[in-house]
Amino acid sequence: MSIIEAQAPLHEAHRDNHTHRDVNGGWLRPAVFGAMDGLVSNLALMTGVAGGAVSTQTVVITGLAGLAAGAFSMAAGEYTSVASQRELVQAELDVERRQLRKHPIDEMEELAALYVSRGVEPALAREVAMQLSKDPEQALEIHAREELGIDPDDLPSPMVAAVSSFGSFALGALLPVLPFLLGATALWPAVLLALVGLFACGALVARVTARGWLFSGLRQLVLGGAAAAVTYGLGMLLGAAL
Repeated sequence: MSIIEAQAPLHEAHRDNHTHRDVNGGWLRPAVFGAMDGLVSNLALMTGVAGGAVSTQTVVITGLAGLAAGAFSMAAGEYTSVASQRELVQAELDVERRQLRKHPIDEMEELAALYVSRGVEPALAREVAMQLSKDPEQALEIHAREELGIDPDDLPSPMVAAVSSFGSFALGALLPVLPFLLGATALWPAVLLALVGLFACGALVARVTARGWLFSGLRQLVLGGAAAAVTYGLGMLLGAAL
């Protein structure tokens, strides 16, 4: 009893501290990267147009058009991509469901062989496979996880992906337009706010990576700033040529 009591605190400490970050990124990854995409693309678009020495009104209209076009494009692309992926997964699940119905013994042996390949004793692997195969839906879930690497109960939603992509892209793309909507007549406030947003997005990305927030923030600021500088230069060249 004393040994158990002595070990209990260790088990509790291990349970409390043995946690991992969400390596899939959860909601944070698509939200941050969507906002970053909108921010970089719209900033570069606006600076490119501004480099051509056009009016402030033209820059603002360009920014708003870029926001709308990019957000709708992102939403449509995400919806189509996730819907196609979901349809493919459903088709593969239907194949597995038919195989379980037509060849239950073969599928059970296949599952047992998989456990054996992972180091389980053959007799135990067969017993486990037999027990798990008694429930068709449970068997389908296990085969899907083991053979396809998917969770049938946790498939992505096309609508959620589309709405989240639309919102995050629009939010990021709004930043360089916002100073103009608030009365700014020069480009530099928009660039400054966009650079601050780039640093913030990069720092948030550090939550789903192993990098420090300062490094990630500065990296994104430099990359986004370079894109804006290049497009501004191209705008100046094209403006002079045309």
